[in-house]
Amino acid sequence: MRNHAPFKRRPVSLTALIDVVFLLLLFFMLTSTFSSFGEIELNRSGGAQAEADQPLQRAFVQLGANEVALNGAPVDLPSIAEQIDEGLVLVSLQENVTSQRLVDLLAALRGRRDLTVLVLE
Repeated sequence: MRNHAPFKRRPVSLTALIDVVFLLLLFFMLTSTFSSFGEIELNRSGGAQAEADQPLQRAFVQLGANEVALNGAPVDLPSIAEQIDEGLVLVSLQENVTSQRLVDLLAALRGRRDLTVLVLE
């Protein structure tokens, strides 16, 4: 037996679609992380101008893979910020230095507002 009733097209219900979109939105919002990454500010060389009244104090840091030297003397990386007074810090990188090692040095010097750090090429 066949049903000979005419085929009626029902209107599409958007309720199910809205529910699925809402569940997807909720899922992605709960699984996403909104943490901000730390930023390290780098200055370009050539912008450090000393005032005519005060000479600019300079510190020279040689950064290696396992060692750090401040003005030629070996120092400890966590305590390097306390050993530099104020002024300009020039950082020279050896060939085998990783970027994480440079970021560790910049993070150690970041808390000091009276320092200007320039990374040499």
